[in-house]
Amino acid sequence: MTKKILLVCNAFYPENSPRSFRATELATELARKGHQVTVITHQRTGLETFCQQIGITFKSLGNLTWAEPKVKGTGVIRLFWRIIVRFSALLFEYPKIQLMFLVKKALKNEQDYDALISIAYPYPIHWGVASVWSNKIAKVWIADCGDPYMGQENDSFKPLFYFGWVEKWFCKKVDYLTVPTEKSIGGYYTEFHPKIKVIPQGFRFEDVQLYEGEKDSSKIVFGYAGMFIPGRRDPSEFLDYINDLELVKPFEFHVYTTTPQFVKPFIKNSRIILKELVPREKLLFELSKMNFVVNFENVGNTQTPSKLIDYLIIDKPVLSIKYGDLKIETINEFFEENYSKKMILPDKDNYRIEKVATKFLALMK
Repeated sequence: MTKKILLVCNAFYPENSPRSFRATELATELARKGHQVTVITHQRTGLETFCQQIGITFKSLGNLTWAEPKVKGTGVIRLFWRIIVRFSALLFEYPKIQLMFLVKKALKNEQDYDALISIAYPYPIHWGVASVWSNKIAKVWIADCGDPYMGQENDSFKPLFYFGWVEKWFCKKVDYLTVPTEKSIGGYYTEFHPKIKVIPQGFRFEDVQLYEGEKDSSKIVFGYAGMFIPGRRDPSEFLDYINDLELVKPFEFHVYTTTPQFVKPFIKNSRIILKELVPREKLLFELSKMNFVVNFENVGNTQTPSKLIDYLIIDKPVLSIKYGDLKIETINEFFEENYSKKMILPDKDNYRIEKVATKFLALMK
């Protein structure tokens, strides 16, 4: 039976981010299966053409207009603005809190859907739905969560206690919370665990083109794609170590990141190379040329890097690095092309978008 589905999100095509991939892949597959899909998100160049080609109805969420405070100046002035930027987000979730009001306005006249799927990050997307939620909008509300909010473990500061009231308020209203892994469940209040369903990130594998040529055997090339977090997803120990390595065969570590400031201090020669950010399809093609890839581990178990799914798709050995517990022997073995201690990843078929979309459909009455 054809379902009428409303999807509300901050990130969508052509944005290059894990949450954009989640929303875009899901909406596309649901439309491909013959369902009536409407997406409420921000206007972007090329988005309307994309939606027309796929058969998705696009409605504008409106633009984020609240000015984001920026660090500026030097000395004491710079310190002042650092405090303003940090505490604006910490105390008020500013400026992302504007999304709550944009979602509330966008849903004002929406009704008669079989399901509403809201996708966070950021969490004000869910809060906006909760502020106007009724079963007149849809029979079922599914709140999809990439990482926990109150239970997150990898930011420098925990959300302040009163946001716990906000989380419980929206969780009481939602029919289902969907999370990417079993370990993610521990990041949510126990009274809502019965509402949680595990549905991993999904991709259409057939759309990914991988390199099939010969590798350059004269050097070892390995890579990483993702952001860094000091003291957590921290590359400093690893970069220090490989800079001092003496090997017979030269090597290159290619880094694609939105946080290059944590890599630049370690660039002393041609061993560590910062690369320009590229679309996901291009990134996977480039990573597929390499000998192996690197994962910098999160703190705790509730947040799983989405890049691990990309590593699964390209089928490369994964060297996993934990800050504060550098495994020198394992690193050396990887440089010797011995991957016996590679990271064990789950079954790739679990992440096929066809299966993921079917799991979402099973939650719809």
